[in-house]
Amino acid sequence: MAKISVMGAGSWGLALAMLFDHFGQQVKVWSVFEEEAKKLAETRENTKGLKGVKIPESIEITYDTEYAIKDADIVILAVASPYTRSTAKKLAPFVKENQYVVNVGKGIEEDTLKNLVEVTKEEIPQARVAVLSGPSHAEEVSRFIPTTCVVGADSEEDAKYLQSVFMNDAFRVYISPDVEGICIGGALKNVIALAAGMADGLGYGDNTKAALITRGIAEIARLGTAMGAETNTFAGLSGIGDLIVTCASMHSRNRRAGILIGQGKSVKEAMDEVMMVVEGVFSAKAAYQLSLKYKVEMPIVEKVNEILFEDKSPKDAVRELMMRDGKAEIISGNWKVK
Repeated sequence: MAKISVMGAGSWGLALAMLFDHFGQQVKVWSVFEEEAKKLAETRENTKGLKGVKIPESIEITYDTEYAIKDADIVILAVASPYTRSTAKKLAPFVKENQYVVNVGKGIEEDTLKNLVEVTKEEIPQARVAVLSGPSHAEEVSRFIPTTCVVGADSEEDAKYLQSVFMNDAFRVYISPDVEGICIGGALKNVIALAAGMADGLGYGDNTKAALITRGIAEIARLGTAMGAETNTFAGLSGIGDLIVTCASMHSRNRRAGILIGQGKSVKEAMDEVMMVVEGVFSAKAAYQLSLKYKVEMPIVEKVNEILFEDKSPKDAVRELMMRDGKAEIISGNWKVK
């Protein structure tokens, strides 16, 4: 049995806490907010994100940072991407040398263009930092619906240890050395999901959704490989897998926000109605800046930025994407000579 402390009491953090508790791990959940921690401990329910799912009494809930971390075998950093650095900085004084810290957020830091593992390593250099990602809506994980994810770590030893702790008959875990690729796939799929939601809001159909998913993963893979990631990662769980579930499901806050924007609401109105952090809005600017830095063409990401920050209408953006110059889909193949 491992001692796991989940730092972050949002829907994803609580879902993981309930999953690991159900399969025999000793779990604590930490909230930075004292009132939130007290309310969760009393009501045993997150009515905002996981309504109807009861938090077992065996899960301890606390707002004491040192107490949450000090005896943990694994610390899970489960906060929204804009708060990763500030939270990691808060945890750093209490993290021991070589203690495991696993980031389960998805995003790119807007100011530095760094992935969340890089941010965590900067703030907690004494930790053994890893990432857990994949197609995994909290609403389903909290109900033990079969789910598959991937752990990325710098060493095979670390990856296999985390795999052995996390994996059970409701949560299958693969391992990978491609931390960069896992982080890029997890962050950028939220931007593409916004576009997919906008297409839904405009009343477009399955053809449009399939096009956005397919061309979206092509954009993500182009950027990821330019940044040093493995191409095959984007054909896996943290690539096409996470992209499919985020573009297709109403559990996805990014898709829901996109639908509202496609229906004519402003970005602020959409985010207010979703009532949770819409990661794609925060990652969109960073994704576009990375495309410029690495000289990678990302037309969907570019149009999402124009819609979010330059008041371009989603309908105009779709028309401009459709009317781009014709291109080859597979650039490595050879034509037969007649």
